[in-house]
Amino acid sequence: MQKINNKIWDVIIIGGGASGMMAGAVASSRSLSVLIIDKNKSLGEKLKITGGGRCNITNNEPDIHKLLKVYGEGAPYLYSPFSIFGVKDTFNYFESLGLPLVVQARNRVFPKTEKAFDVFNVLYKELIKNNTIIKTNCIVTKINKDKNEIISIDTNQGKLYAKSFILATGGLSHPETGSTGDGFKFLREIGHSVIDPNPNVVPIMVGDSWVKDLAGVTLSFMKITFYLENKKQFSKTGKILFTHFGLSGPLILNSAKDIKMLLDKGLVTASIDLYPDTDISDLDKKIIKIFDSNKNKMLKSIIKEIVPDGMSKAFLEIINFIDLNIKVHSITKEERRKIIDLLKDLPLSIEDLMGYDRSVVSDGGVVISEVDMKNMRSKKFLNLYITGDLLHLNRNSGGYSLQICWTTGYIAGMSV
Repeated sequence: MQKINNKIWDVIIIGGGASGMMAGAVASSRSLSVLIIDKNKSLGEKLKITGGGRCNITNNEPDIHKLLKVYGEGAPYLYSPFSIFGVKDTFNYFESLGLPLVVQARNRVFPKTEKAFDVFNVLYKELIKNNTIIKTNCIVTKINKDKNEIISIDTNQGKLYAKSFILATGGLSHPETGSTGDGFKFLREIGHSVIDPNPNVVPIMVGDSWVKDLAGVTLSFMKITFYLENKKQFSKTGKILFTHFGLSGPLILNSAKDIKMLLDKGLVTASIDLYPDTDISDLDKKIIKIFDSNKNKMLKSIIKEIVPDGMSKAFLEIINFIDLNIKVHSITKEERRKIIDLLKDLPLSIEDLMGYDRSVVSDGGVVISEVDMKNMRSKKFLNLYITGDLLHLNRNSGGYSLQICWTTGYIAGMSV
C-alpha cells in the first residue's frame, strides 16, 4: 500500500491539545519521528482560552494524598504516574522552557505573565525545535487495528501509518475548540470500554430574575448552602461569580457534580449568606449603626452600605416588601429584621447545570483499569497510548485537569 510521504512514523499523535502537545514535545526530544494531527486550523485551541485566558497550569498542593483525593475514585490509579511526573516536575519543565510560574490563592499556579497563549507558545516552540511535523485541518475518520495492534488511521488527508499511536483528542468540554468526543467514539469502535461523559465542572442556572442584574459581579467570601426538597445537603464558602444565566466561579464549578446528583432527586434550592463570619445578633447591631448614621436618608440611597459591592440594584429588587423611598428612621424593627434575614439567607432556585458548551471539564472516557497508568498504554493494544481528558477521571477546577494532561502526556511521550 502507498503511504503518505512514503513514511512510517515512529509516533502519530491524534489531537494537539495540552496532553498531545506535551506528548509530542517529549517524544520528539527523544529523536523520534513525530507527527501531530489536529482537526482544527491550529494546535492548542482549548489551551489558549483555559482559565479565562490566564491558564491555571496546575495546583501546588504539596501533600500528594490531598492532591490525589480531588480525583475521587481515580486516585489509587494516579500514585504511580504522579511519582513519574508530578506537580514539581511540571514547575521544572515549564520553567526550563523559559516560562516562570507563580502560585496564587488556593494553591493555583499560573504563568507569571498570566497569559494562556504563553503556555501554548513554549510547547509549540519545543515541538518545532525538535522537528515535530504538524498536520492541521486533518480529520481522523477511522482507526484501523489488527489483533492487538493499531496499524494505521484513515483521515481526510489520506491513510497514515506509525509504529505507535497516542490518542489525545480531549473530552467534551468547550466543543467550539474541537472537543466533540471523537476519541470516545474511536475507543469504543476498537473495543475499549468508555463511560458516557457528563458536564462535570460547569456553571449552574438559576430561576431568579434579579440574578441577571448581578451579571459580572463577584462576591469574594460568601457561604452558599444547597437544599434538596427544603432539607439541607451541604454548604461551601468561597468566591461566587454571578452571570446572566446564574452562578459560576470556583466554588460553584467545584460543586457542580454534587448539585447534579441532587437535581436528579428532586427540587433543589440554595441560600447565600452574605455575612458568613457575622452572626444575626452582631449583624443587627451593624445595620442599626448604619441606619442611625443615615436616619434621614431614603432606604434606596443607603442600601449600598449594607450589601457587597455591585449588589445594590439587585437587592433593591429583592426587598420588594418595603417602600424603597421610605426614610430610614421610619423603617420598623420587623422590616429591619427581614432585611437582615435576607442578608444571611438569600434564597435561590436552582434550575439545572449548564451544558458541555459551558463546561470547564467533563468526565467520562476510557475505563482506567483498561490503561496501564505506568506508561499510559492501552491494555488491549500494544502500540496505543491514551492521555488527558480521554481518561475517566473526575477532577475539580483549579489546575487539576491540566496536571492530568501534563502527567499523562509526558509519560506517553517517554514511553512510546
